[in-house]
Amino acid sequence: MPAPTIYSASQAIPLRDVALTRRSTWQRLLQNKALTIGGGLLLVILILAVFAPWLSPHDPYIQDLTYRTVPPVWYEKGTWLHPLGTDQLGRDYLSRVFYGARISLLIGVSVALISGLIGTTMGMVAGYFGGKADMIVSFMVTTRLSMPVILVALATVAIVGGSLWVVILVLGLLKWDRFAVVMRSATQQVRSLEYIAAAQAAGASTLRIILSEVLPNVIPHLIVIATLEAASAILLEAALSFLGLGVQPPLPSWGLMISEAKAYMFFSFWLIAIPGTALALLIFAINLAGDGLHQLLTPEERT
Repeated sequence: MPAPTIYSASQAIPLRDVALTRRSTWQRLLQNKALTIGGGLLLVILILAVFAPWLSPHDPYIQDLTYRTVPPVWYEKGTWLHPLGTDQLGRDYLSRVFYGARISLLIGVSVALISGLIGTTMGMVAGYFGGKADMIVSFMVTTRLSMPVILVALATVAIVGGSLWVVILVLGLLKWDRFAVVMRSATQQVRSLEYIAAAQAAGASTLRIILSEVLPNVIPHLIVIATLEAASAILLEAALSFLGLGVQPPLPSWGLMISEAKAYMFFSFWLIAIPGTALALLIFAINLAGDGLHQLLTPEERT
């Protein structure tokens, strides 16, 4: 008895082949150690951030000066009431670390979306149309690269005022250049392929060709760049918060937690070590997952 088939728009595919394809995909994912480790660690951090209100043992904003700078449980004076200790205002550090993950992930995702939308649009327009459009976009990219991100962000936030949404908007409007450069190059490569010419010959509109033919084929590059930019945005936010020009108290930003602990670094080292370790793990997870996605989505790297 022949194997049952499922039908796509153009051909019949045996169910057995579909199952083998799915199994092969899962095998490639599991063999990709960078994606497995980085994605797994990132998933754990994401779960902790999403479920922070239910996982946190205390309110991260409540102060209790009778419990100032209580050490973590692995110290002699530590207590399980505050597993990671408390800060200089008596706030539970474990709860603030959980909520800090929310802020870091929100900033990374938001900045990647804003800058990705701007840079991808500019890069695809330059790569598809060429000519004057390419010259204008190239000039804008060159102008943007001549301005250091951290200095422009510091000046802008100092003038406008620091807050969570100001930091997201400023970084989103500053970090589109890598998207534009990569999308321009990728679009130029796709633009010369035969199926683009076939779509043009069939009378498809320019917008339809860009959205349905070009964009799906440059998405792998877009995903990889987005992971790198998200990690970079999280680090920049931590730097701005450390300098007092980013996320403002009492929000539990990891960079702000490190900044607030500067005066206690020689007496209560964990106040800096814990948020610093959390920040390092998050950046490590994003970069490792991005490297794994690059290996998985790029054919030459996969072979």
